[in-house]
Amino acid sequence: MPILWEPRDGIGVALIDRPERHNALDADLCNELRNLLQTNPDLGAVVIGGTGDRSFCAGADLGQRKNDAGGLEHGGGDTFRPAFEALLNEIVSYPTPIIAAVNGTALGAGMQLAVACDLRVVAPNAVFGIPSARLGVVISAANIQRLMSIIGSAAARDILLTARTYDIDEAERYGLVQRRADNALEVAIALAIEVASLAPLSIRSNKFAVGTIEATNTPDLLAIAVLNEREAEAFSSEDLREGLAAFSEKRAPKFRGR
Repeated sequence: MPILWEPRDGIGVALIDRPERHNALDADLCNELRNLLQTNPDLGAVVIGGTGDRSFCAGADLGQRKNDAGGLEHGGGDTFRPAFEALLNEIVSYPTPIIAAVNGTALGAGMQLAVACDLRVVAPNAVFGIPSARLGVVISAANIQRLMSIIGSAAARDILLTARTYDIDEAERYGLVQRRADNALEVAIALAIEVASLAPLSIRSNKFAVGTIEATNTPDLLAIAVLNEREAEAFSSEDLREGLAAFSEKRAPKFRGR
């Protein structure tokens, strides 16, 4: 299957397995990955990566996209964009952290995929870029907003208006890199297992809060009400009692998400 899926230690690992196409995405792959997330909502964290050591994801499969529904040059429709946007929305709304293991090239849709994830573990040979202006592609407002929220408006202008690429050092300066690792997948999995060991109620609420404020610059009334409800739930939870007991007893807590 084009997506290799492995649940382990309370997390899920999803690898795009098209090394011959530099792990480029098409609509079917996007739908497959989105379905895996939808049918596994209770994981403590998820890692998304690509097979091989050259490419995380080189973007959309342009050959496939050109031929969609009879070909764009013949008025055919674009099946990739709707499937890709639905996948990114699923990643953003997934209740627990999703970590990108960027083991090489992350261009176009590949960079947008990495940006949609909560954290990025990046290998030294990684290259980021969105060369949409070289293809005549327009990036969605949601993806530009996510990019700007991480790297800032000046850097977003630079990468979008010049179609240039970033190496790992520049990407790290702009906040794209949370961990550097020679083996990005191995370190991303270890990080995901570590995250999955933390209190689920806290992790889920923190991801929701950060995502909501990031999207709107301030939490709206509905978000505030949801966060207040989650805060009350956490303070009366078994997990909080376990966390305090473990701290007092100098041992690792055993959280149950309730």
